[in-house]
Amino acid sequence: MSNQSIENQQALEQAAIEKRREKLKSESVRISDIADNEPNSALKCIHQLSVAGGATEGTYIAIEQRIVADQDAAGAYHLALLAQSTPDLPIDARQLIELVINKGDNHQRLALLKNLPLPPVEMIKEQILASNDGEAIGQMNAYLQINPEGHGSQHLITSSETDRVVPLSPGNNLNN
Repeated sequence: MSNQSIENQQALEQAAIEKRREKLKSESVRISDIADNEPNSALKCIHQLSVAGGATEGTYIAIEQRIVADQDAAGAYHLALLAQSTPDLPIDARQLIELVINKGDNHQRLALLKNLPLPPVEMIKEQILASNDGEAIGQMNAYLQINPEGHGSQHLITSSETDRVVPLSPGNNLNN
């Protein structure tokens, strides 16, 4: 390959990177605008963030602020999981996890217990026990019996990839 063709290839690659960067900036502005102006839009924004393949720090912050403003346990659950798998996100995962524990339902609490690498087991346990939901208490006890330290599902041997992610019950704000 000649120097000229190598330089052309590098220029094309750089142009593609710039084009992707501009698209991400544009998508970030659009998603931030939704988060800033549409109540109960966190799940919609998180989905669009996933489709876009990422966003600016400001976008993540706007989604977190939307979740807190709406006290959206379903959105908090999904953004907290995203923060666990992407540690450099500019969000307070602890705040989101506490929102799920305090405002969410038992399906969401159990999902946190099973999906976070190191869930706050005692906080989750306390809320599930206080609910007097026999089925949820049974599921929690069964899970903690095989995993007393509460290490998330990635520490357990699973039969398939689908065993690792626990689906949530539908949230109250899935009107998008």
